[in-house]
Amino acid sequence: MKRLVLRLVFVLALPALLVAVWWLASDGSTNVFWPPLRTILQTFPDVWTAERLRADVLPSIWRLAAGYALAAVLGVAIGTIIGSYRRVRAVCEPVLEFLRAVPPPVLVPVIMLFAGIGDTMKVTVIASGCVWPILLNTVEGVRAVDPVMLETARSYGITGQSRLRNLVLRSASPQIFAGLRQALSIGIILMVISEMFAASNGIGFTIVQFQRSFAVPDMWTGILVLGLLGYLLSVVFQLAERRALAWYHGLRASTRRSP
Repeated sequence: MKRLVLRLVFVLALPALLVAVWWLASDGSTNVFWPPLRTILQTFPDVWTAERLRADVLPSIWRLAAGYALAAVLGVAIGTIIGSYRRVRAVCEPVLEFLRAVPPPVLVPVIMLFAGIGDTMKVTVIASGCVWPILLNTVEGVRAVDPVMLETARSYGITGQSRLRNLVLRSASPQIFAGLRQALSIGIILMVISEMFAASNGIGFTIVQFQRSFAVPDMWTGILVLGLLGYLLSVVFQLAERRALAWYHGLRASTRRSP
């Protein structure tokens, strides 16, 4: 119990300090673009009603989930193939490095030409940015699989899907989850950017509308919603990661305890 309390203190101490600093720094501010935090918090429940949450937040979450899932499937599948075959990796590596260097927001106008301005465009933008950290981390994770274990599996006749599922992907899973974690933050950014182009709903669209109408406190509430959404998604991801990699964290803990 004491350990849990200490952990909660460490988790909440920095956010509480930052909120206190923001509150004190903005208190009494007369700057139109820098309203007091008190005003922002008072505006929050009036702006983000249940109806607005359904109309703007849920569509954003759906687009993020669809683009993120698509990027995860493509990144893991293609990364596994590239990481497993040296010649394929040699051919694909220059192209991958070129495409990875292109900032995903730059592709928004191009994707709009082919995918239109609907949800397909937004999901494609999110997927196009999230796929790279997943793919590259998968490649490195597959390449790092112990060759002795691969040879042992071959000797015991473990091949095909069983070898891929139980050895290759399992050994590469810590690296894959590292890519998934990076992709999550990229996906949130691209979700907002994609909704600022020819959208009719979503968190990014709402924030831009508030900015254009000079509803600055309302705009700041939208930024707070994004921060809270990012935090909640990070917590959910950590829970899923700990469940999926329980064997890995247990192995590391036992290694640290051993003399």
